Amino acid sequence: MNQNTKISKVQLAEAIVQIVGAQNLIIDEETQKPYECDGLSVYCEMPLLVVLPDNKEQVQAVMVLCHQQGVPVVARGTGTGLCAGAMPDKDGIILSLAKLSRILEIDPEARTARLEPGVRNLAISEAASEFGLYYAPDPSSQIACTIGGNVAENSGGVHCLKYGLTVHNILALEVITVTGEVLQVGGSGLDNAGYDLMALMIGSEGLLGVVTEISVKLLPQPEKAQVVMAAFDDVQKAGNAVTAVISEGIIPAGLEMMDSHAIVAAEDFAKAGYPTEAKALLLCEVDGSLEEVQEHIQSVEKLFFEQGAFSCKKSGSEAERAQLWKGRKSAFPAVGRISPDYYCMDGTIPRSQLAHVLLEIDKMSDAYGLRVANVFHAGDGNLHPLILFDANVPGELEKTEEFGAKILELSVDVGGCITGEHGVGKEKIRQMHKQFNDTELTQFHAIKYAFDPLALLNPGKGIPELKRCQEYRSIDSAAE
Repeated sequence: MNQNTKISKVQLAEAIVQIVGAQNLIIDEETQKPYECDGLSVYCEMPLLVVLPDNKEQVQAVMVLCHQQGVPVVARGTGTGLCAGAMPDKDGIILSLAKLSRILEIDPEARTARLEPGVRNLAISEAASEFGLYYAPDPSSQIACTIGGNVAENSGGVHCLKYGLTVHNILALEVITVTGEVLQVGGSGLDNAGYDLMALMIGSEGLLGVVTEISVKLLPQPEKAQVVMAAFDDVQKAGNAVTAVISEGIIPAGLEMMDSHAIVAAEDFAKAGYPTEAKALLLCEVDGSLEEVQEHIQSVEKLFFEQGAFSCKKSGSEAERAQLWKGRKSAFPAVGRISPDYYCMDGTIPRSQLAHVLLEIDKMSDAYGLRVANVFHAGDGNLHPLILFDANVPGELEKTEEFGAKILELSVDVGGCITGEHGVGKEKIRQMHKQFNDTELTQFHAIKYAFDPLALLNPGKGIPELKRCQEYRSIDSAAE
């Protein structure tokens, strides 16, 4: 590549058309508009071009072309991400993998499935159900989000407490590098030789390569699953109840918590039967054999009452269980109905700190004059505070971002981290310097350089530039 010559948009479009065809290239700005941001719309940017390849061979050819011409590439699934991780680069292309949506193979004996990255999360379990199997990680957006995006962000879901995140449920990946080489990472064996590159790739947010094929583990559908819904008149009581369940040695399939704002919004939206007078709600699901579920459900219900629950309700049928979860999984869009805008955080904390952190968030909410709806995976301490604001009010977005940064910094201060499943993207890049020191960030850059020396893959995301570290100091430090 001639470093002094920059290819024009027209020239780049002509070259890409030769690879994918004119029908798979979006040039005009109006049609590109849906690609300007992901599910977090606070940060937006228009791409140079949007490319929608039909197969991995076209992906490979596009990657070779962009590397030769020094064009940035941002890979994208269905855009349900919540950290601005798929926000375009104005000088680069969006590489949409939505058309790579085939389920290539389901092996019921090995309990595995081989998929293209554009397969929807829920579609995996739907296809595997005829064999009595399912795919465990279940983000709230599973009806729309893709397995490729789940790999990029190491997504979790309401059942990640017992069955793990994406990284715990993937066997192998096919990855195309920035130069167009094809890597096979992982495998079907219990162990693989060499460095664990698959764990490195999962959660790398499109910074190291483009995933074009994924092999996942499938699990047998449990004999029975049942939910206990517990209502509390105090958020701290609910937080303490979470610790009590885990301390008892019970590992629920899911243990979720919602506060009063989220309860009212979700009930109004989903009609799930939630007690709207509650200050906090816990949903605890137990699965396994009939005997195991019966025993654990009784124990959980007893613990909830001991920790101050004023009511408990057990699902009596599969339809009722699904309805209770519908409210939780609808919480994000439901909250969107009670506020013009909301800003979703994703800090993770030790379970023992739940009550303390929730109290601190409540204090910050009063200080900033902004409501917060708390919806999160309580069992593993993954918080999702939704800060409600109005972007049309001058200065309110900036105040909201500052509030969100404070929550993430609090998460680190109590021994947690700035993300659990949404990723860093652009949204949390300033807090990376709170989480990691310069030596650690230097190692991240060394890994990035090994895979992408020209920094063409998803530039400006995930890792702050060391030369600008002063910009990423915590708000507390900047105020001193």
